[in-house]
Amino acid sequence: MKPVSFNNDPQTRSLFRSLLLLGVLFSVSTLYAQHAGWPVDSSIHMIDGHSAAYNNVHPGDTVYLLAGERDKLLVRNFSGSAGKPVCFMNKNGIVTISTDSYYGISVVNCNAIRLCGQGDAANFYGIQVKKVANGAGLGIGNMSSDVEVDHVSIEHCSTEGILAKTDPDCSFKASRDSFTQFNTSIHDNYIADIGNEGMYIGSSYYSGVHLSCNGKDTIAKPAVLDNVQVYNNIVKRTGWDGIQVSSAPLHCGIHHNTVINDSQAETKNQMSGILLGGGSRCDCYNNLVKDGKGDGIEDHGLGSNKIYNNVIVNAGRDFKPNDASEAKHGIFVSDVSVLKDAAFNIEFNDIIHPKSDGIRFQSVKSRHNLIVSNLIVDPGSYNLYASGNTSFTGNDAYVMIPNVAAEVQLTNNFFAASIDAARISATDYTPLPGSPLINKGYQQDHSIVTDFNSNRRPLGGYYDIGAMEYSGGDDRLSDTVSRKVFLFPNPVLSKLNVQYLATGISTILFRIYNLSGQLVMQQSATVVLPGMQQLQLDSTTLCRGTYLYCISQGTEMSYGKFIKQ
Repeated sequence: MKPVSFNNDPQTRSLFRSLLLLGVLFSVSTLYAQHAGWPVDSSIHMIDGHSAAYNNVHPGDTVYLLAGERDKLLVRNFSGSAGKPVCFMNKNGIVTISTDSYYGISVVNCNAIRLCGQGDAANFYGIQVKKVANGAGLGIGNMSSDVEVDHVSIEHCSTEGILAKTDPDCSFKASRDSFTQFNTSIHDNYIADIGNEGMYIGSSYYSGVHLSCNGKDTIAKPAVLDNVQVYNNIVKRTGWDGIQVSSAPLHCGIHHNTVINDSQAETKNQMSGILLGGGSRCDCYNNLVKDGKGDGIEDHGLGSNKIYNNVIVNAGRDFKPNDASEAKHGIFVSDVSVLKDAAFNIEFNDIIHPKSDGIRFQSVKSRHNLIVSNLIVDPGSYNLYASGNTSFTGNDAYVMIPNVAAEVQLTNNFFAASIDAARISATDYTPLPGSPLINKGYQQDHSIVTDFNSNRRPLGGYYDIGAMEYSGGDDRLSDTVSRKVFLFPNPVLSKLNVQYLATGISTILFRIYNLSGQLVMQQSATVVLPGMQQLQLDSTTLCRGTYLYCISQGTEMSYGKFIKQ
């Protein structure tokens, strides 16, 4: 029996979204254990759910991509169901793709599928796109919906790393009133050395695109995306924006990503670490954006969203450093698609050494905006404004609001000319003892309950300014009840403690990978009784830097990052 697409079934849609938003993670072995799987060797370049070879693939089945080097791979016409996606996973080692074509992997006309590189425990990224000479590393299109991508690395692509959208055409089947792209989940991937955007998700033409159909000009509005979750990804060295999400007005989150060296091609209007494009309403939090040539975070969306707990370092500093007219900012907010009276909340961010303004807020359509509890250090425009050649003062460089009609509550921020004045670590930006940030944050918004390192916020009864709460040396103050896994201290010097909530008697396996996805350390423990458990690892053999981890407990897996000092 051929699987049925459920793109327009509201009941299964609600269930599928609930599963994603709750963050329920199951091990691949359990989720797909009811089927033996469908092996695909490296000589096969197209997997078609309508062909005789695969038309018996059912929801919950696994299609195994056998290890080895291969050319491009086309995946089309597969449908899973809520909670039972069709999974495409590597087996017996790493799947490597290198091609001179215009895509590495293309997903076409698929619903409820998962592309997963978890088939080899020794490698965090079991599916690796090494080169695409004339196009994108991974394309998700042709009205595909409900797609999850994880543990995939994509490098050296001439255009995008990941392209996930369906543009309207003269059939109008993919227009906004006919199609919605649901449940796009992209997490725990590595993307590097990309010609254009690291990720290009959703149409950037939210207000409509011009088409000529049967000799007549018309405007077609592109599909919107409902439930976009982009998290735990590492994006390095992109020509254009690091991560761009547009036309995503519902249930959108961009969080816990690392974006480094964005916008290297210096292409005008394509220069940011994270871009919240037209028609988007995305909460953007707990991201590290560092050493890019563009703005750290740009928001051109609908409003009514939050930007918080982000660490933005050296935004635009290397872009035409001797030309002050070529401005780049830590956070930039515009009125491109803002809904009347919507509000932006910009809270608890660290913005360190931006080329121009710390925050440049140009929205006048929005109302009741909050810019609070942000740490802003050494904005490059300070001397320009202080010189008297403009109508602004030096302090305006920290938060620039050029139009007096903007309605902004601006309070409990800390502005400093240097990191020393803020008394934070020069390496990981955590507050040091005696920091003026401690207990000085905005105390009235209680909706943000963790900091950049996922520690409880507030600690000590009062909120701190900036992305990280001061722990006072007590690493056990974090809330371990609401989270199954907690690492401390983070950053770690020698001993790394892992606390976890064991739901049953099982074996806990903790694996550590470097940023290339190679396994560098693992340790296991046996759970005798359910409840809170603790595992301690000696990290002295690890070099300084950022590491990935995977902790598996029976049938469940959790992922994250930590820093070794």
